[in-house]
Amino acid sequence: MKSFNILLVFLVLLMSCKNKQKPAEESENVQIEKKYASFGKLIDYNGAIGSEDMLDQFQSLKETDTLETKFSATVTDVCKSKGCWMKLNLKNGEEVMVKFKDYGFFVPKDIEGREVVLNGIAFVEYMSVEDQRHYAKDAGESQEDIRQIKEPKRTFEFEADGVLIGQ
Repeated sequence: MKSFNILLVFLVLLMSCKNKQKPAEESENVQIEKKYASFGKLIDYNGAIGSEDMLDQFQSLKETDTLETKFSATVTDVCKSKGCWMKLNLKNGEEVMVKFKDYGFFVPKDIEGREVVLNGIAFVEYMSVEDQRHYAKDAGESQEDIRQIKEPKRTFEFEADGVLIGQ
């Protein structure tokens, strides 16, 4: 009989601890967290500024300035050879060229149109004709387009130590 009473008390406690489901109108708003694939240093997407704000930051930089930051943008192009660089859309047709710190990691070659979050250092640079032609070749541009490159170009650059790619 004593065992029966102990079992009964245990069952009552178990039933009282059971979660009750709320009706639909009372349920809390739950934000579904977006999933990301991580490359390089492990980073968090929280605190990343948008691409339009990043363009404003780039436009305020001088050639010798650097800015440590985290931002999100959409991939417009990626190296078709190894995934060793990518270009991101900022705003008004402006792009940023992204390379990876110490070539310590690469990204997938099929991520055009996907959202990424990057952490690292932003700077402005004048890219040589030779480098522009090299990147154009990596991007699969025609020989005609590559020959059209004839002068250095002021570019927005970013050295990423960590990248998140939206799934």
